[in-house]
Amino acid sequence: VQLVESGGGLVQAGGSLRLSCAASGFTFDDYAIGWFRQAPGKEREGISSISPSHGYTRTYYRDSVQGRFTISRDSAKNTVYLQMNNLKPEDTAVYYCVTWDPLNEWSVIAGANDADFWGQGTQVTVSS
Repeated sequence: VQLVESGGGLVQAGGSLRLSCAASGFTFDDYAIGWFRQAPGKEREGISSISPSHGYTRTYYRDSVQGRFTISRDSAKNTVYLQMNNLKPEDTAVYYCVTWDPLNEWSVIAGANDADFWGQGTQVTVSS
């Protein structure tokens, strides 16, 4: 399993960024994919996830990003995106793309505090 994030950077408050997660080494459509973040001095937190590509698509958002972030996936490119709008200084963190063993039910994955596989992370910095 390999997850490679890109798209991080420095942006002013109110701005937007789109993170990408390129996946390889597994059957992409069978796996839920998510995003975690960790700010300096804080615990990591799961902020969004999207169900496998089969059937009805389900998404999860942490309350703090609901309405501002949108997760999506492109099966043709084996890529998951996190569109982040109206960014705030408190969104500053390292953002990680993650996935879970496909045997896990969505009820376990949505809002999970941990994941089975992690990317290397990409830094997002929001200036005030």
